[in-house]
Parts: sequence; structure tokens; C-alpha cells
Amino acid sequence: MTDIIFRTGEATVLAKEGQYTDAMPEVLIGSVDGPVGHGFAAMLGQTVGHTRMFVVRDLNQLVRPATMMTTKVTIHNAAYVELLGGVVQGATGDAIVDCVIEGVLPKDQTDKICIIITIWLDPRCPGDPNLDKADLYRTNYEATKLAIRRAMTGEPTIDELIANRKTIKHYALDGVVEY
Repeated sequence: MTDIIFRTGEATVLAKEGQYTDAMPEVLIGSVDGPVGHGFAAMLGQTVGHTRMFVVRDLNQLVRPATMMTTKVTIHNAAYVELLGGVVQGATGDAIVDCVIEGVLPKDQTDKICIIITIWLDPRCPGDPNLDKADLYRTNYEATKLAIRRAMTGEPTIDELIANRKTIKHYALDGVVEY
């Protein structure tokens, strides 16, 4: 059994100007025979509006470690599904394989661990006539790699969080709460 039981990570990579392609994945990495594996198996059923799918790099190219992705936004149309199961899924899959290549994820444990990843895909993307799919790929690729690295290294540490408690605040709290 592996010692990777329950690791969490998240990241945000912002879109280039004028795009709605921000990426904000959240990952949960752990042993297939632990709580993450049980959650992974339980995700095989579908939930209305929140499609769940294995991450593949392309047809017949299921990534290792096996990864299940779902969206944070309720899906309302096929154009959204096409982006989620196309560009975003491809970027996510490439990032996972590259994490194995780079040693962020241990190659000798790829069949012993699994990943659950929640994906942010802005609902405005499918209707944007100027959507830059290359930027959508870039943000999701970079954010997935960063979230996985953070999960595997325990970042941010509790010491970092304590040190920046009074200097960093959630962007949505600007002007709402005084520190």
C-alpha cells in the first residue's frame, strides 16, 4: 500500500486579457484502496448537470494515475460539454502525464493512486465568438500541474498561511472586510 492517502491541492491561472478562460482546478490525490479511491469509485454514476468523466489525453488514452474529473458549474448545453470534454480534458490529461514524467507524481505508484479533479470552466466560454482555445488549454494545463504539485508538496504550508494571514485576503473581500 502507498503512503499517499489523502492529499489536496488547488491553483488558479488567469486568462489572457479579454478571455473567460481562467482555470481553478481542485485536486484530491490518494490511494485507490483508501478514502480517495472509494470516492473515485462512487463518482462513476452521473449527476444531472455535473458530468463526470475519466480524464483521457485522446481517444483510448486514459491517463495514469486514473483521474476522474467533474465540473464546478452546472452544464446547460452541448457546447459546454464539448469544451469540457475536449480542450479542458486534453490539457488536464497532458498535465497529469507530464507530472509523472517530471517526478511530481511517482511513476511506480500510478496504478496505486487515483485523482479526483474539479474543473472550473466559465459558462461564458461556449458562447464567446472570440474564445481562444489555446489560452483555455494553457490555463488548464498550467493550473492542473500547479495544483498537483501543491498537493504532493503540501503547499501552502500552515506556516505560510499563518505568516500571510493579515497580508493576503480573498479577492472577493476587497472593501468588504477590514484587516
